Amino acid sequence: MGLYLLDYGAGNVQSLANSLGKLGYDFQWVASADDFHKATSLIFPGVGAFGQAIDALESSGFLQPLRDYITSGKPYFGICIGMQVLYQSSAENPSKRGLGIIPCPIGEFSSTDKSVPHIGWNAVELLDSGEKSDEGVSKASHYYFVHSYRAVYDPVAYPEAAEWTHGVTQYGQEIFVASVRKANVFCTQFHPEKSGEAGLEIISAWLSEPEAARAIAPPTPRVVRSPRLKDGLTKRVVACMDVRSNDQGDLVVTKGDQYDVREKAPAAPGAVQTTTSGEVRNLGKPVALAARYYTAGADELCLMNITSFRHSPLRDQPMLAVVRAAAEEVFVPLTIGGGIKDTVDPDGTKRSALEVAGAYFRAGADKVSIASDAVHIVERMRQKARGTGLDEDAAVGDGTSSIETIAQAYGRQAVVVSIDPRRVYVDLDYDGPYKSELVFGRSDEEEQERGKAWWYQCTVSGGREARPLSVVQLARGVEKLGAGELVLNSIDRDGTGKGFDVDLIRLIRKNVRIPIIASSGAGSAAHFVEVFERTGVEAALAAGIFHRGEVQIPDVKEALSKASFNTRI
Repeated sequence: MGLYLLDYGAGNVQSLANSLGKLGYDFQWVASADDFHKATSLIFPGVGAFGQAIDALESSGFLQPLRDYITSGKPYFGICIGMQVLYQSSAENPSKRGLGIIPCPIGEFSSTDKSVPHIGWNAVELLDSGEKSDEGVSKASHYYFVHSYRAVYDPVAYPEAAEWTHGVTQYGQEIFVASVRKANVFCTQFHPEKSGEAGLEIISAWLSEPEAARAIAPPTPRVVRSPRLKDGLTKRVVACMDVRSNDQGDLVVTKGDQYDVREKAPAAPGAVQTTTSGEVRNLGKPVALAARYYTAGADELCLMNITSFRHSPLRDQPMLAVVRAAAEEVFVPLTIGGGIKDTVDPDGTKRSALEVAGAYFRAGADKVSIASDAVHIVERMRQKARGTGLDEDAAVGDGTSSIETIAQAYGRQAVVVSIDPRRVYVDLDYDGPYKSELVFGRSDEEEQERGKAWWYQCTVSGGREARPLSVVQLARGVEKLGAGELVLNSIDRDGTGKGFDVDLIRLIRKNVRIPIIASSGAGSAAHFVEVFERTGVEAALAAGIFHRGEVQIPDVKEALSKASFNTRI
């Protein structure tokens, strides 16, 4: 079998390569147009923007050979962008034309009833009414989606396109194409390489079928589907690992109280312990922990680089090696944070944020997380608007920031912004610039919060420096710039085990339409249930309680299931 992988420069092609290696299949990369003639099976994976994908295929001379390969009848497996390029066009980049093999345009999700992008694990309904397809797609499984644009499933408006549709998924009240199968073509909008064992089964089923059988799939019956009351999107449980070098230079997973990651130094007899100048707290090796959490059922993993290497991330070979090794062990989404910004190496070499992000994507990351740099970007954007006499809240980017450049190249779903706010208490009759963002202590709050008022101020450098920017201003600003998801931390709750800051999360949920990952404060499985019930966020994250074994991921999943939440078990 001449199995080839097509890489047009997408974000996460290494993830698919790792999956093939895990399953024991050899493959070659498409290096020239001639390779399309050599290939007897072709997989086209990738996360990215539609227009950028078409441009890259054209500039490399691959667009027409790709079309010729597909129309030749040889087996083709497209994933995400690899599926969308088969359509006529995309609302993401209206001026670009797709291959037009499937006669239907790609449209954008509506955000009136849900967050966009569609990020997370969702169910697939097979249109042939079977429980499981020959390609291994199962109605009983959940698969990982991450996209803002979709092919609508409408057999009345697009009858020919409907014949290509193999499975559909519902998000909010929209039903869209989740998989395509006809003749030699099989495609998925979801990412099997990031869908755990269920996704690996799909890849294995397609590859293990004889190539001749993969080229003769019949059209799927056109069946009108009406939206159900509720979609199948699950609530995600995310395990986060803060990674830094210890005093011996080894990378370890660490966690601290209020962002202090060193152990307490031994105090002199009779003295009061006041310092934390001991060893860096070591809670395990990052790759081993990542593999453990994957096995335990984590829906997503985050590796946050908090070591000094973040000032020169492209020279941070140890961290890049950690990402590569982790991506070979885990087959769920992997987010990397730390130093994703424009930097200058010690020798004076300038490195763009896009270049840094690209290095992590090629190492196996699926998303990158931006923190302090996002604060400075929004501050500059608002300052520029103020200098030209515009309303700061109407400020727009100039296309050069890290958020904008990465989102343009890889799609907004690849950009996460991590926010570190803290409470600023004010008088109840406060009439300052953040009046509209005030939160008032409820009667069911902790006693010390009742009767108080506060707003949330943004910080940088891991919470060590406060900035003149509110959390609402930051969240709205990064959404406008192109961030696809927020990790919402809380300095006040971090390490307390008192539960997530529901007031903070509700405030941001009201002000943005992108998905939110709640973070900081989890101390029990019940806290995950509480944050989903009271805020409606899409995901919740924990670190220390998982590292120390105080709460197990399966226990969180069981608690969510008992509370009637969709959960990937």
